[in-house]
Formats: sequence, structure tokens, C-alpha cells
Amino acid sequence: MASRYHPISLHLDKCIGCTNCIKRCPTQAIRVKNEKAKIIKDKCIECGMCITVCPYYAFQGVVRGFKGVSSFPYKIGLVDPIIFSQFNTDIMPEQILGAIRACGCDDLYEVSRGSDLITAFTRKYLTLQKKQPIISSSCPAIIRLIQLRFPELIHHILPIDSPVEVSAYLARQEAMEKHHLKAHEIGVFYFTPCPARIASFIDPVGTKQSHVDMAVPIKSLYILINQHLKSASGKSSTHFYPSGKGIEWARVGGQCKALEIDEYLAVDGIENVIELLEEMEYGKIRNVKFLECQACTNGCIGGSLNVENSYIAKNRIRILGSRYAAFEPGAFPVPAEKFIFTEPIHPLHATKLDKDLSKAIDKLEMVEDTLEGLPGIDCGACGAPSCRAFAEDIVQGYAEREECVVLLKQRCGR
Repeated sequence: MASRYHPISLHLDKCIGCTNCIKRCPTQAIRVKNEKAKIIKDKCIECGMCITVCPYYAFQGVVRGFKGVSSFPYKIGLVDPIIFSQFNTDIMPEQILGAIRACGCDDLYEVSRGSDLITAFTRKYLTLQKKQPIISSSCPAIIRLIQLRFPELIHHILPIDSPVEVSAYLARQEAMEKHHLKAHEIGVFYFTPCPARIASFIDPVGTKQSHVDMAVPIKSLYILINQHLKSASGKSSTHFYPSGKGIEWARVGGQCKALEIDEYLAVDGIENVIELLEEMEYGKIRNVKFLECQACTNGCIGGSLNVENSYIAKNRIRILGSRYAAFEPGAFPVPAEKFIFTEPIHPLHATKLDKDLSKAIDKLEMVEDTLEGLPGIDCGACGAPSCRAFAEDIVQGYAEREECVVLLKQRCGR
């Protein structure tokens, strides 16, 4: 089986082994060895926390394995409302869309359209589904987190594709009908705020194949938009989909606000989400119909591939949402049932102690014995995020007990 695509690269020449990343990685997917970090891909959920916290910019989001945009006769850019939040609110969405189109797009399609369709579906689904709360399926990092750490909660995930995938399908269908094109002649590419979304296009969950052909980091697009904004400022022909509810999906709480229900929880920041899911696992989340879980602080506007401070961006989205709050979407060209998951979401198993169950049990006992001899302060100086992780590394032969700095100092009488 081919190894899973990984959208985060580590530039070893920039890494000094500072251990910031191992302390903040939510799934303990990073180790520091010989003063260099290493990503354990099986444990990574592509949340981008390492990109955010590294002071030396050693981690970066990468785009590989996609067809080049130029290879498609007709190019459609998927515009997420996150992009609007990267600019001052006195710069109108139409201006930003005009600038994006000037970058080389034949057409644009706003992800807010897909958000509105999923909102309508979710409202109906909540009235029919008795096993609640339902967990939003919009954040790919959260879905992978649940697969890895909370597999018993998989059946709580809303069984419909993301607004990005919905919009990609609708954009391609519209172009095929309007311009009499074939599907393979149309390239649909998304301006992404995070590496998890990039991975979701290569290895989709719940469906067999993504409708997106390529992803472009918002950081890269931001520079191009600025270059074209002045010349595009006078263009009024670029259509804008003024859905306040769809726009507010870009910030945490926006999905819940669009649903217009009271029984919900909106949680942002991967550590906070983990804490909430643990509470849900223990049956402590009651009288809640819907959970909006966002891996990034303040929601997708806090993604590691964005430019603007997430709190400033959040306020801009709030203003734009209020500005276009009166808009109500019309009939959707395709029923929401078209986008319901067709493939089961399976639990994921990170690197096990051993494939053989009896050997794995023996190693687990060895881990517990090793852990008793460690200081238990989780300092991270050994290059592992915790003493337990270090004990597992020792048992697996990836580390030596002598690498514990605390024990070394004790032996030296310091």
C-alpha cells in the first residue's frame, strides 16, 4: 500500500531542535533527535500546529501530487470567504474577486454556496437523527483526530461532504452546462487556509474521489491579490454571492449561527476540541444537538496558511456577515443527498507497539515498567513530548534511557 500523502514539510536546515513543536503537537506526532525534529506521519492529523508555533519556520505546508493549473483549458477558482477576512472591510468582496480573477481564473465559485446547501441539509438531519450530538464534518483535521483518538465517536460525524467539495462539484457542473465543456477540461482549484484540507483532496474521507484538482495556499494568493487590487478595483462585473450566513462559516460559531438553533457547542483550538471530545466520550455532553469543532483557533480563519491575525480576521468576518445578513439562498441546483458520504469512515491506528497482539501486550508491560523509572515531569528535553512517549520509544528501540536529561543530572549529582 502506498504511504499516505503528507502536506507538511520539515526543512532540517532551519530546525534547531528547540522542542516547541513536540510540546504543542496534539497527537504527539513529533520527536526531536540529534537536534532535529521528525514527523511521525501515522500520528499526524495535519492540523498545522507545528507550522504555527515554530519560531524558525522549519515546518511549511506543501502542495504536491496535483495536476498543474495551466494544464486545464478552463480554470475555476474556489473562493472561500476566509480570503475576504485577509483584507480591510473597506475593500469590497467584488474587488477581491476581481483581483483573483485577474490572476488567471476563467471563472470563480464561492464556497459560501456549498455552506448554505449543507446548512439546509443539517437542519433537516438534526430533526431526524436521534443519536446526538452530531459533529460537523467540515474540518478534515477534526475528522482525522476522531479516527485516530476517538473512533467510537465516528458515527456522530455529520455524513455529508465539506462545503469545499460541494462547491467544487457545483462549479464544474455549472461550467459544463454553460460552456459545453467536458469534465476533464475543467480544472477546479481551491485557495486553502490549512494543510489538512490539502491532504483531504488526495485522501478523501467518506467519498472515493475529491472534486478538487489543486490547492493553492492563501499565503501565496494574498501576494497576487495585492498586486491586482488596484487595477481590479473598478471592475463591477465580477459576481458576488452575498450570503451572510455562508460567509460566517469562516469563523468558529458560524455554522451554528447559520443553523439557528440553541442546543449547540462551538469549540476552536485543537486542545480544546480534544478536551470536549473526551467529555463526550464519557457521556458528559448532554442536551446538545450539534458540535462545531474547529482545529484552528477562531476557526478556519486561524489556519496556518493564512496571513492575517485570526482575531482581526474573525472581526472582519463578523462585520461582513452582518452586512449581508438579510440574504436568503434560493433553490439549490443539486439536492444535498448527492453529497452524502458513500464510503464508511474507518478508525485509524497509529504505529502500534507490535503487530502481534501477545507481543504488543508484553511491550505494554515493558512501557509501564520503564515509565516507573522516569521522572514523570514531561519536560520534553529528551526529544519526546512526554515521559510515556519516551518510554514507548525506549521499548521500541528508538531511544535510550540515558537520553533523559533529568536522570543524567541525578546521576551526576547535580
